[in-house]
Amino acid sequence: MHRPPHVLRRNGSVIRLVLSRRHGALLSWALGIVLGLHGGLAASSVSAASSPPKPALTATARQAAAFYKSGEYDRVLQLLQSVAPGQEPDREMIRYALLSQVKLGKPEEAFKLYLRLIPAGQPDDPALLRDVARSFILSRVRDSQEHVRIAAYTALAEIGDKDTLPLLEDGLLDSSALVRARSAEAIGRSGMAGHSSALKRTLRDEAPGVRIAAINALSDAKVSGITEQLTEIARIDEGPESIFALAGLYKLGRTDVLIDISNAATLPDPEVRMAAIGILGRLRRPGSLSILSQAVYDPHPAVRAFAAGALGEYGSPEGVAPLTHSLGDDNPRVRSVALTSLGRLALPETRSVIQPLLRDPDEQVRVSAIEAMLRLGDATAVLNAADLARHPDPSVRGGTAQALAVATAPKALTVLESLLKDQQPLPRLMAARALGKSPLSTVISPLKLGLQDSDAAIRIASAGSLLQALARTGKSGSSR
Repeated sequence: MHRPPHVLRRNGSVIRLVLSRRHGALLSWALGIVLGLHGGLAASSVSAASSPPKPALTATARQAAAFYKSGEYDRVLQLLQSVAPGQEPDREMIRYALLSQVKLGKPEEAFKLYLRLIPAGQPDDPALLRDVARSFILSRVRDSQEHVRIAAYTALAEIGDKDTLPLLEDGLLDSSALVRARSAEAIGRSGMAGHSSALKRTLRDEAPGVRIAAINALSDAKVSGITEQLTEIARIDEGPESIFALAGLYKLGRTDVLIDISNAATLPDPEVRMAAIGILGRLRRPGSLSILSQAVYDPHPAVRAFAAGALGEYGSPEGVAPLTHSLGDDNPRVRSVALTSLGRLALPETRSVIQPLLRDPDEQVRVSAIEAMLRLGDATAVLNAADLARHPDPSVRGGTAQALAVATAPKALTVLESLLKDQQPLPRLMAARALGKSPLSTVISPLKLGLQDSDAAIRIASAGSLLQALARTGKSGSSR
């Protein structure tokens, strides 16, 4: 039984507007997962990874340590506040105070102490920074504002942390269908789907998008005991959910259902066709390429876009011809997705068909052309990105940030840093997320700035990206 809805404060946030629109299209979001087109907490939930070291402590620091170990976090903070003005507190006292703020679910205050402990220009403490970043996310999973909870569970899905399973299962009971779907996705990415009985119960959720997310997570993990439920869904459902159930059965060994999925790619319902095409792209079966290639001629533009995306997911050079055809589609969304797929194929010979679309009349198509050129290793596309990063439309600037996530040229970081300081929240949000996916090695410092953003959702996104960056570095020393 779901919790009653929370009362939401409405302050005109662009992020809230974007998320509310997505809330009205949960099923489309669930279909998009197949292709990647979208493209205060209890102390026990906080990581203890950064246990304080044990050098020789001053008397005050020993007292702080004693309070911390006994769970008297407020008293640790009182000790710090009792330091006389003009006197610098002991570093270990600051560390214990920081960890106390983390335990109390106050990441903003913890980060202020981190900056006192690790001034600018000094090597970061990865373990300590990791705990602070986790706190930014975990402290917001029960926020009264839906868009903040969505941001928190989105971050959890991206980092795939096994330690958060109880929290993710709690999210399956949220009043928001988007939060529940994100929770199901996060459980799947954490590798814990096989250990979650709550996720199995989500197969009976009232929202189709949530049930689809659960089907994907459970079948990807090859969880036993769901075959009967999936068979029943495939038998009685007439919409996209039945196709996802068939895909789940295929992953569990029922290879005979592939023909049913293939046949669904030509059924009258466009949403069913999209689901089937997306799944065929992901399954990458040899006989499916012809179906995907034919689907770029579908009368429905959304289906053609899914076909273009599925060809990129399929990953065969034989997809170049139908994707090149899609570059001439009247619908800008189709052209945009086709460009993204050509970039994913990473074939140098496609440069000649991608480059002209850097001058496409549609800005979002130009953004996708930039991403495709960057995937081909063309660093000059960063100049095109820098131009679009000054576009008056915040959605174009946000899309530009997303495209720069694949850039390897150091100059891309300068553009992302400028977008992280944008006046509108959407470009800042997309820049924060892009930095988490960026292959560049110098993203820690800008993400630390993102932790100080005025918007809670952007602080959460920055924290999630920071955790991804720290996981990539895997260093015990400097993370700058």
